[in-house]
Amino acid sequence: HDRVRKVHNVVFAPHFDAAEKIRSKLGDIGNLCADGRPILGLDTHDLLEIVLESDPLSYLIPAHIWTPWFSMLGSKGGFNSMEDCFGDLTQHVFALETGLSSDPLMNWRLSQLDRCVLVSNGDAHSPQKIGREATIYDTEFSYPAIYDALRNPQTNKGLVGTLEFFPEEGKYHYDGCRHCSQRLHPKETIKLKGKCPGCGKDITVGVMARVEELADHEEGRKSPNWRPYYSLIPLPEIIANAKGMGVNSKAVQSEYQNLLSKAGNEMAILFDLPLDEIEKASNSLIAEGVRRVREGNVNIAAGYDGEYGTINIFTDEERQAKTVHQEQMTLF
Repeated sequence: HDRVRKVHNVVFAPHFDAAEKIRSKLGDIGNLCADGRPILGLDTHDLLEIVLESDPLSYLIPAHIWTPWFSMLGSKGGFNSMEDCFGDLTQHVFALETGLSSDPLMNWRLSQLDRCVLVSNGDAHSPQKIGREATIYDTEFSYPAIYDALRNPQTNKGLVGTLEFFPEEGKYHYDGCRHCSQRLHPKETIKLKGKCPGCGKDITVGVMARVEELADHEEGRKSPNWRPYYSLIPLPEIIANAKGMGVNSKAVQSEYQNLLSKAGNEMAILFDLPLDEIEKASNSLIAEGVRRVREGNVNIAAGYDGEYGTINIFTDEERQAKTVHQEQMTLF
């Protein structure tokens, strides 16, 4: 290749014997004990070949495929196509992970991805972030069943859909330079000829611009293997926005635990629980926040260059008016 590319991949093995075969071969290439995510100097094609040779049911999913660094199609360290990345083994890659900064609608704009199903995963940085995104299955809870749901989407309907971040909230949706606090729409990047107006260094090109660069369809098109997806904002963030406080503040965490104890698990509250029951368990402002998230009626200053997007479900005026109203109601 013309330069070094860096791609994160997730490897799946059906049993420990297959996992040991993979571990043994990769251990000859690099130190697997140095990090939870080993950094190895080998082609993605060769990694996939090692995985496929371990067992017929072993497979590989490219992770967060649009992140500027460390991804299959990223603007900084990626390729322009799946074929460039995996060569003659491309047909063995049948699922792609969208990452926080893109959603299925964005990925459906590329016909080169049509063959693959889309999955969404949380990350393991902390326990509360594991379920920020998720893949929904309606199948037996076993490795072969999940494999078949991903491998054969035309005949197996076990893959139901995905739970997604609003992509604007992801750390790399817009272009920008975090050192200079420059959040830039891709059109602004073009006007600036790719240089930060603050420091003059290269702007980090985000996911939105990269999708636009590689897309061969307009927005709104669905791929042949499309599945529904549901955009969400984690419940603690909704509570924090309603209260005008930080998500890790004691008041927000206390209200979060209160809601869980009275109304059930977080996914049920976000998607299924009637709004009047949420209001009874908490208050009208939080119930209204859940309603707006369900309808996609939120304002987000898009994330850029490693900085998360900023969510605004309520204006300061709305928050103040609701708070005053609730205080008045408690007097009667």
